[in-house]
Amino acid sequence: MAANVQFEDDNGQVVRYVRHANGGGLVSPQARVHEGALVASTAYVEAGAQVGDGSRIGAGSWLDHDVIVGENVVVAGNVHLGPRTRAEDGTWIGTGARVGSDVVIARCARVAPDAVVRDLAVVRRRAGSGGSEFRIAA
Repeated sequence: MAANVQFEDDNGQVVRYVRHANGGGLVSPQARVHEGALVASTAYVEAGAQVGDGSRIGAGSWLDHDVIVGENVVVAGNVHLGPRTRAEDGTWIGTGARVGSDVVIARCARVAPDAVVRDLAVVRRRAGSGGSEFRIAA
């Protein structure tokens, strides 16, 4: 796999990415991804985005510009996080979810698979849930 990748986007601009050491995902040189994060080889992390330690970005997922992903966050496969969205520590975003722009996903909250979250929404952890969707203590 090439360490650096570049191609022309839909607007005719050349975009460059560097493969992340842990998983081989494509990361903009203007993004910051912790070395302890895993970025799947077919995932993209755009300019201005940040990914914290212990987070996992799944295959086919796309973190748009200026997205912030905290620590120990799971972004499953084929997820899109819109520009300026923030996924706080311990969140879980299910396969195929589409999250709009400027969304806040609160600490330890869950986004269901294939969910569509509108722009500017705040996703909170359900009160009194006491556990996660995986039936383990949260």
